[in-house]
Amino acid sequence: MATLILNGKTAQVPVVREAVFACRDAGLALEVWVTWEAGDATRLAEWAGQAGVDRVVAGGGDGTVNEVANGLMRLPQGRRPALGILPLGSANDLATALGLPLEADEALRMALQEAARPIDVPRLDGRHFLNMATGGFGAEVTSSTPKSLKRLLGGGAYSLIGALKAWQYHPYPGVLRWADGDRQASLFVLAMGNGTRSGGGQRLTPQARIDDGLLDVLILRDFRSLHDMWRMRQELESRPAQGDFVETLRTPWLSFEGQRSLPLTLDGEPLKRQGFRVEVDPAALDLVVPADCPLLAG
Repeated sequence: MATLILNGKTAQVPVVREAVFACRDAGLALEVWVTWEAGDATRLAEWAGQAGVDRVVAGGGDGTVNEVANGLMRLPQGRRPALGILPLGSANDLATALGLPLEADEALRMALQEAARPIDVPRLDGRHFLNMATGGFGAEVTSSTPKSLKRLLGGGAYSLIGALKAWQYHPYPGVLRWADGDRQASLFVLAMGNGTRSGGGQRLTPQARIDDGLLDVLILRDFRSLHDMWRMRQELESRPAQGDFVETLRTPWLSFEGQRSLPLTLDGEPLKRQGFRVEVDPAALDLVVPADCPLLAG
């Protein structure tokens, strides 16, 4: 038995209903549980696991997938159902990076029938995410983009809001620590990727793999002029381990202690922390992915 946990905003979308009926007509056992308010998807996912459901499908955007994953992670590892994704959001960053189909009928069939693979699940102070945590300017853009604009423009909404805010940001000074080192940093952007994409398609951590036990970290340091911004963009093309403005590293954990609160997003869901620690739980959850999924390490 499988359960589809469906974001209530999409429950009456014709293509979604048609996809559900088509799967049932094909003999696939599928229940549909619909969310009403924030936190419902987490609670429903936990209840599904407690009821012995074999597979839970998250129907919605990246935020819905995040809520469902957090519900499954409340369960003992041996009792966590496999997770499938029916991407119905404006950005669908994780689903796109995984190579999942975006058409409802095909995506739901894959979520119900394709094999599941063990993946890592990072956690930030007890809150889990599957795709990416971002901090600083990128998180400000994601959290401040109106949902109505996201629906209208899709991923392009993030670029529009980013352009409007680019010259109004304030850097976030603090201390970064990770498995192999530490440093003082004045952050413009911090990205910690289990997946590769965030903010409506921005490939912040293109080398990340979802099953390698590591976070891929991108650090963009503060810049002072248009020339500095140009140099930072040039470094982003080459992605040096340590440049003047861009630094990349891979680590099983990372912490930050800031002088003021840092805006963060976990799979697009906003929060603020002055200090935090991110750790990876290796092979903590089974996720339905295509056989040729580009985010798998092996």
